Amino acid sequence: MSANLTVLTWTAASIAFIHTIIGPDHYLPFIVMARARHWSIVKTTWVTILSGLGHVLSSVLLGAVGIGIGVGLNKLEFLESVRGDLAAWLFILFGFGYMIWGIWRITGNRLHKHQHRHFDGTLHVHEHAHTGDHPHQPGHDHKHRNNITPWILFTIFFLGPCEPLIPILMYPAAQASTWGIIQVSLVFGVVTILTMLALVLLASFGLNFVKLGRLEKYTHIIAGATIMLSGIGILFLGF
Repeated sequence: MSANLTVLTWTAASIAFIHTIIGPDHYLPFIVMARARHWSIVKTTWVTILSGLGHVLSSVLLGAVGIGIGVGLNKLEFLESVRGDLAAWLFILFGFGYMIWGIWRITGNRLHKHQHRHFDGTLHVHEHAHTGDHPHQPGHDHKHRNNITPWILFTIFFLGPCEPLIPILMYPAAQASTWGIIQVSLVFGVVTILTMLALVLLASFGLNFVKLGRLEKYTHIIAGATIMLSGIGILFLGF
């Protein structure tokens, strides 16, 4: 291993860590969705890892193809910029839509009565709300509502670029060797995903001890607003 590649590898690890830490869009969506959706640690882990893989691999593939066919660095950076704006708008739209759904979920949660007449002629009346929380057997999953959310996050993260990867890491690595591209990309990806996962799990674990009380019913609204603000931060503040 050349001295330059060693330095580049350590640089990749450092930039990946810092890039993830200072980009709240890398972890806040998972933290707030895990709390609002009551995801288990296992589900939170695989959703975060899967989204992180998509996030890194999309830039790796774009950079590798671009370098392979001789696309200039300026064009690759432009493509990454376009992808960044697209991901930001998707965060905004998804967050806004989810927030509106959270508001509807609360305002539409009106108790109403149903009457049931039994075979013996007894009239039974009960109240319930279709949109409210209600207990289920352990292991029950709202498959019709929950399963799409992880895939929406994965899609957004797949479209979102790892901005430093191509201009700072992959392009210089390509000047050294194919192995340099693989090594630097692998280190960048592993550090990025592990940092994302550590932040998400630590925050999720800490939030388990936070009792929101009456605010608990607003968690979906809070989650949507947080994701929307993450997108706004990417678009206008360069997070």
